[in-house]
Amino acid sequence: MRTSGAARAFTDEPVGHETLYRILDNARFAPSGGNQQPWVVLVVEDPARRRKIRDLAQLGWREYKAQVDAGLRPFAPGPDGRWPGPGVDLAQARATPAPMSFIDGLDEVPALLVVAVRLTALAVMDADLDRQSIVGGGSIYPFVHNILLAARAEGLGGTMTTFIARSDAEATALLGVPPDHAIAATVALGRPVRQVTRLRRHPVEQFTHIDSWTGPPLRPTP
Repeated sequence: MRTSGAARAFTDEPVGHETLYRILDNARFAPSGGNQQPWVVLVVEDPARRRKIRDLAQLGWREYKAQVDAGLRPFAPGPDGRWPGPGVDLAQARATPAPMSFIDGLDEVPALLVVAVRLTALAVMDADLDRQSIVGGGSIYPFVHNILLAARAEGLGGTMTTFIARSDAEATALLGVPPDHAIAATVALGRPVRQVTRLRRHPVEQFTHIDSWTGPPLRPTP
């Protein structure tokens, strides 16, 4: 966990089916609500489909980048928990190239996975709250993270992206994803050009409190 940072640059070493099978064979033990195991993994190998996924991811990336350049957190809810709108012209953003080596080369990564989730299996406990829903992801993203951890155990690296969610209709049609499923993530895997072993993260004391939001930070016992 301490050395599984996002890897976005890979060598040309292929990732074979046997390796992918071991990765997924371990990742499948992720927890999910009601043990529904609602995941479906599409291993995308066809060059034409890979290029199309890249093209769709580029559009999402352009929208993301335009908002960052405007000083915004892309697609983030406001203080009321609701998305206030993009704050930029998304159509213009999609039409404006924004070079980024990882996204532009997404079709050439050693292994490209698209992870879909069965929507009818999700117990979305915050579905009717007056804020953006987040709880449903708890039954799919632990599995996605397990993929990355299992890949790290194989000496590989990778990263998860959600940029193609901005072109959901096109992506699901491209891959034949049925209406009762949704694409949760794309995952790129491969042998990292450089394996990062020292990651920068906030200390436990900065994000953990005892009893309440204003409670004292959790510290190890002296």
